Amino acid sequence: MRWELLENGATETVIDDAVLILSELLSNSYRHARPLGDGHHVRASWAQDADGEITISVTDGGGPTRPRAGSPSVTARGGRGLTIITTLARAWGVHDADPSGAVTVWAVLDPR
Repeated sequence: MRWELLENGATETVIDDAVLILSELLSNSYRHARPLGDGHHVRASWAQDADGEITISVTDGGGPTRPRAGSPSVTARGGRGLTIITTLARAWGVHDADPSGAVTVWAVLDPR
């Protein structure tokens, strides 16, 4: 991801934010969701449009609850991932209407 975004002209700051968002989405998926139907995988993707806007998404088999930003205590060991994404991304959301049970969490970054 880092090299593709750099080749497409993204700034180091935007690249760092994109990599952190991808890391948080993957971490949340592995921690809170099931794998996709094959039982072993999640799917990560990213794309940069002609204006430099970056969309990052992770798709998994869904979990017991819908992804939402939390409000963890100062001493909590987790629960900050989507709050971090809320801070870094212009927008983020959840697509969870897939009949297979797949859930996609996506985030959009401006090129700055």
